[in-house]
Amino acid sequence: MRVAAMLRGSLRPIIDIGLPPLCPACREPVRDAGALCPQCWSRLNFITRPYCERLGIPFAFDPGPGILSMQAIADPPAYGRARAAVRFDDVARALVHAVKYGDRLDLVPTLGRWMASAGHELLADADALVPVPLHWRRLWARRFNQSAILAQEVARLTGLRYAPAVLVRARRTAPQVGLSRQQRRDNVAGAFAVAPDQGGALAGANIVLIDDVITTGATARACTRPLKRAGAARVDVLALAMVTDPAFLSP
Repeated sequence: MRVAAMLRGSLRPIIDIGLPPLCPACREPVRDAGALCPQCWSRLNFITRPYCERLGIPFAFDPGPGILSMQAIADPPAYGRARAAVRFDDVARALVHAVKYGDRLDLVPTLGRWMASAGHELLADADALVPVPLHWRRLWARRFNQSAILAQEVARLTGLRYAPAVLVRARRTAPQVGLSRQQRRDNVAGAFAVAPDQGGALAGANIVLIDDVITTGATARACTRPLKRAGAARVDVLALAMVTDPAFLSP
């Protein structure tokens, strides 16, 4: 990643002449590479309080401090708290896809800052950042794990330990797109495991699990269980975006 950034920096003047920077969400020309145009910036929905203290789901009104959502009460997750920087909508989806499928690693510093700000309470007493892993075949095809890239940036900003080797994908799973909430849980059940040589490092540790998008929380739950079984004292979840509108259940 560091070498790629150096190459992009050295080639930037040439690229800017031939290919002026475009908004990563709508492809309109912008002044600086990686910047959103004013229209897309105004449509970006940052998640701020009031929200459910457990799931991080924003409330339409302020019910008072410490209030949990009905989802958190009816179906409490295995993890402790979840936070995300923005709501998953058209603009956020474009940013996620730009990184995930378009190799737009120049966006990562900005997205990492958003995540560090949104998750400051989780990060304050965390011991390590653990990204949601990809299966090795998918990693080989995609060339990098977007969750790991985001975790690495949050670690750089906060000084926390970046621990990409702790969690592994024990089996390949079908894409979650188009699956119901229960189908998503069934799809990733037992799909993650703690690496055999990493269990000792988790005893009593406060872990922040890093993902790109929290959709139904199924992946976060499936990752949390092996971390807790290996001795983690607490597992919280931090993502770039969170699905709050059912219309966006297929990121």
